[in-house]
Amino acid sequence: MKTITRADVAEAIYEEIGLSRKDSNDILDMVIDEIIQELAKGNDVKLSSFGTFSLRDKRARSGRNPKTGVEALISSRRVISFKPSQTMRKTINA
Repeated sequence: MKTITRADVAEAIYEEIGLSRKDSNDILDMVIDEIIQELAKGNDVKLSSFGTFSLRDKRARSGRNPKTGVEALISSRRVISFKPSQTMRKTINA
């Protein structure tokens, strides 16, 4: 299994559209920055045929250090979750 990197996506944009490598990288950076900014504002980000990024609040809970067995408090925090679209699920499972 191969991991696709940011550089791989920028290269794909370069090859597909024909823009310069710098412009392709700039476009990818702008898209990622826009997603991050909207999530930071508390908004969900839905990309049609891809999926939805959303924020969830996790409450504080007690946990245990698996190495030492000592109990510790895990603080409350916000986490990003991703739910793939039906189109993506069908494509992956086909």
